[in-house]
Amino acid sequence: MLRLVPMKKLFFLCLLLIGLVVACKKETTDPEPIKSTNNNTTPSDTMEKVIEIKTDFGSMYMWLYKGTPIHRTNFLKLADSGFFDGTTFHRCVPNFVIQGGDPNSKDIDSTNDGSGGPGYKIPAEINTTLFKHVYGAVGAARDNNPAKESNGSQFYIVLPKAGYSGLNGNYTVFGLILNGMEIADSIVKQPQNASNRPYVNITMDVNVVEKSRAVLRNDFHFDTFEK
Repeated sequence: MLRLVPMKKLFFLCLLLIGLVVACKKETTDPEPIKSTNNNTTPSDTMEKVIEIKTDFGSMYMWLYKGTPIHRTNFLKLADSGFFDGTTFHRCVPNFVIQGGDPNSKDIDSTNDGSGGPGYKIPAEINTTLFKHVYGAVGAARDNNPAKESNGSQFYIVLPKAGYSGLNGNYTVFGLILNGMEIADSIVKQPQNASNRPYVNITMDVNVVEKSRAVLRNDFHFDTFEK
């Protein structure tokens, strides 16, 4: 004899079946998302800090060597603070160097140019294996101290195309002009007195700018980024 299922039980069975169908459908349509294992957040092209030296003759762009970290950090700090702005290239010797970065060169007394600085010296970071006085090399000026410590702000740019090897081992080379050496060549040709100081002040505006490695490779022909 066929037994009829009571209506109350039938109602609960229907609810159970509906719940099973919904659960199965959700499982097949909403799978667990696959988590990416790629944690690479490195940008496609690294940006590098470069020094821009603006003058009335044009701009020069300087690379600061990472192998001379004390000089590099110091120059970046001074450039970022505006320390160099308004200083002049106070010593311009043909076939040798142009020199600047002395805060004394901002005043009207030209006789004290070359004797100033930020009030401290920097330990020598001389490495003649990696950094030589080649054309466009940037070195730190100094007084005649036995430890060869550098002046805190004064720097020079080497002019001869063959470089100036006589300075190797005596001064810290901490940078290289990547672009704009024709500006340095123009500066040294300006009329000057017997002390190689230009009669007309050649002031500079120094800034820290960022260039991509692609730009440095393609436009400045430089790719030794870790040096």
